[in-house]
Amino acid sequence: MSGFGKTSTTDEVLAGKDLTGKTVFITGGNSGLGQETGRAMAANGAHVILAGRDAAKLDEAANIIRTETQNDNVETIICDLGAIENVKACGEEASTRFESIDILINNAGIMATPKGATKDGFESQFGTNHLGHFVLTKALMPLIENGSDKRIVNLSSRGHFMSPTLLNDPNFETTTYDPWVSYGSAKTANILFSVGLEERFAKKGIHAYAVHPGGIETNLGRHLTAEQSAALVSRVTTTDPDFAWKTIPQGAATSVWAATADELADQGGVYCEDCNVAEIDNESPTSGVRSYALDSGNADALWTMSEQMTGEAFTA
Repeated sequence: MSGFGKTSTTDEVLAGKDLTGKTVFITGGNSGLGQETGRAMAANGAHVILAGRDAAKLDEAANIIRTETQNDNVETIICDLGAIENVKACGEEASTRFESIDILINNAGIMATPKGATKDGFESQFGTNHLGHFVLTKALMPLIENGSDKRIVNLSSRGHFMSPTLLNDPNFETTTYDPWVSYGSAKTANILFSVGLEERFAKKGIHAYAVHPGGIETNLGRHLTAEQSAALVSRVTTTDPDFAWKTIPQGAATSVWAATADELADQGGVYCEDCNVAEIDNESPTSGVRSYALDSGNADALWTMSEQMTGEAFTA
């Protein structure tokens, strides 16, 4: 056990850690968990790069972090995860601006959206939450290899309980679309991607971690109707009578723990929650990770499918 838990905050997890000289790249860094992750890292001396679609929102977040932390080493970069060409352009720009990335935190995501498609025609949630990060991670891998920490953190969710990744129909071409099944499929993919990264890159000292931040009220739920929000809260509180919303600093704590914890230095391909590595559990509605999300065969199948869908060969 790490000594941290459900109510631990980012500042508590990072207390006493000196991140001076470390470069941290965070997607979805302009708000919510991403912004708090950036603030906490910057407060401990890190060079922070906030990535997102909206330049104005990124600039605002960066200015807030600089002011709060007195760390001016906070930069921004445009990255639209729903457009593969833009993701690749972000990677190319990053390679010219930065020498290395010590920690990559794939934090951005969308949840339970109406059926839609990315600019490349992928189902919106799978395309944005997984495929965009798949291509971005490939594009940034040379910088990660140049880094010292070599850690990749992929934001998943307990939402992976809702569905395995739909390996035979990721775009819901024949499956009836359900926003929560889509979300579950994408969040399982985030875990399987961590497993796949670990299998391919651990020999280079690169380790990947999937993270469940907990239940937090952020703009991730902006697509939910009032009825959907009420149904979600009802479902969560029915399965977990002790459920309580986390604050944003509590929600981002597991991300910064996975990114910096000494005890994770030589292991990856794991799913973390409440600042600890979770056990496989196929029954509990409130904790653990489903076995299908850590299955090596599923991870390999997802990797091959992702390469085929994006046209991006991603090898070690």
